[in-house]
Amino acid sequence: MFSVRKHITKALLQTRFYSAAARSKVYASPDEAVKDVKSGDLVLSGGFGICGIPDTLISALQKRGNVKDLTVVSNNCGIEGKGLSKLLENGQISKFIGSYVGGNKFFEAAYLNGELELELTPQGTIAERCRAAGAGIPAVYTPAGANTWLEQGKIPTLYAKTSDGSGAVIKTNTPRETREFNGRKFVLENALNGDVSLIKAWKADTLGNLVFRATSNNFNGAMARAGKLTIAEAEEIVEPGEIKPEEVHVPGVYVHRVVKSTAKKDIEIVKNSSPKSSDGAADPASMSASALRREKIVRRAAQEFKDGMFANLGIGMPTLAPNHVSDDIHVILQSENGILGLGPYPEPGKEDPDYINAGKETVTLDKGASVFGSEESFAMIRAGKIDMSILGAMQVSGNGDLANWALPGMIKGMGGAMDLVANPLNTRVVVVMDHVDKKGRPKILKECQFPLTGSRCVSRIITDLAVFDVDIANNGGLTLIEIAEGETVESIREKTEAPFEVSKDLKTIDVL
Repeated sequence: MFSVRKHITKALLQTRFYSAAARSKVYASPDEAVKDVKSGDLVLSGGFGICGIPDTLISALQKRGNVKDLTVVSNNCGIEGKGLSKLLENGQISKFIGSYVGGNKFFEAAYLNGELELELTPQGTIAERCRAAGAGIPAVYTPAGANTWLEQGKIPTLYAKTSDGSGAVIKTNTPRETREFNGRKFVLENALNGDVSLIKAWKADTLGNLVFRATSNNFNGAMARAGKLTIAEAEEIVEPGEIKPEEVHVPGVYVHRVVKSTAKKDIEIVKNSSPKSSDGAADPASMSASALRREKIVRRAAQEFKDGMFANLGIGMPTLAPNHVSDDIHVILQSENGILGLGPYPEPGKEDPDYINAGKETVTLDKGASVFGSEESFAMIRAGKIDMSILGAMQVSGNGDLANWALPGMIKGMGGAMDLVANPLNTRVVVVMDHVDKKGRPKILKECQFPLTGSRCVSRIITDLAVFDVDIANNGGLTLIEIAEGETVESIREKTEAPFEVSKDLKTIDVL
């Protein structure tokens, strides 16, 4: 009797194994693969900017113009005429959940004119909500967004319909439940369980195992796991066994359909390296007044780097600071779209669409670099594994509050900034900015007037006129530690609304 059972069990196992191995998930066409997407679905779409976007599948879905009222989740909505913007321009998206509006004018106009509901969400929170969904976890607590409009339910999500963007706000985001852990406030975020996930892979086998290339991983890995129906397009489709088991980024159990990717890979922002002078210095005589101010700020910010430090740089001025770091200091740069070991911009002609930074610019990687998904990237940020983050700002308060993502009449989105300042006692936050705005008004205030990115998170403020330390560990408060040549304590007070103490070791800013 035992022998018979043994043979039956063995036969069943063999039948199951061979049928599974022979069952290909490859679909003949993208049109066939997206045939079951229906109006009203929640669609998760991988990609960051236009890097790693499932453009073949998006185009197939665009053909199905009768599929409407989609809620789409992605970091941003592509650029006009490319990526998810094709669905938006085709009237198929009614709600978008993302972190950044960016330079897509059609997207921005649709939001401000009341034609699109937009739920702005921190970049790392989107990744974590997808990871939770893929892990069967209904919600997560995160520090990103605590004490901001996100928690308070004040972010506009829907405007009254107008033709000029002047409509009243008729809906805002849902206020977040909060809870304290170890003396810190966290907000509760629900998992993002997608009806459909559209994914872009570099390689896939016929069983659905996926491999991503460089920064094209971004949200693709987390979103692949979070979909009830996951459809992946791949540049190369191979037979089982041709991808080494240890190279698989997403196991085939999460993937239901695979198609060949045919869309051309584009680059959003081509950025190239430029030759330096022998000492790396810019010629002041050839620079505008604003450029000269920026140069001084950037050179001072470069002094914040310490040997062996892990650092994250915001877009704009912060990205220029490493150009002025001493050769005897080695800093490992992190980019929140999934790089640890960020290198310089590529030489002309050597750009790669799968190698971009958080500003969607072409980059290279240093020796020893690693690449990973957005969920991993923001995990190391929130956990305080990154030593320092340098960010730009619109306003900073005397107690270290930061505002850098929205101002009246313009909401571009917070991107990853709320995550980057979410653990200020472990990740030092340094702000670089002009001391006053274009109208000569102070940008260092008693209280920020613009929506906060984070509260009591800034440790140091570097401007064209001064350097302040902020006592965020206690009750806040500024101390002037450096002053620009030609300025006085009195002139700084006139241009600074927030009160401040003066260090007994006050010195002149040295950017030589």
